[in-house]
Amino acid sequence: MRKCTECSGSMQQLKAKTPEGVEYSYFKCLKDGEEIVDMKQLHEVAERYRTLKKYNVKLSKWGLSLGLRIPKELVEKYKLKNEKEVSIVPEKTGLRIITS
Repeated sequence: MRKCTECSGSMQQLKAKTPEGVEYSYFKCLKDGEEIVDMKQLHEVAERYRTLKKYNVKLSKWGLSLGLRIPKELVEKYKLKNEKEVSIVPEKTGLRIITS
């Protein structure tokens, strides 16, 4: 059984869900109530969030460039309007779109 780093009490493994429904497990000290999530579990939850928040869209040829359609849900969430300018920042693993 896992021991609490604060009081050396016994820890119980429990399960919970984030508001979005992503399930995870954590440990809670039976003595002082300290709660911890191990790094492996934290990375698994983060990966599930990445796939949960992913949008797949198609690129379309616009002249010599490519255009990207932004889903309605994101248009409403970020209050995007026709002709509004955004910044595109190249990053190591992809592109970041920043609204102003």
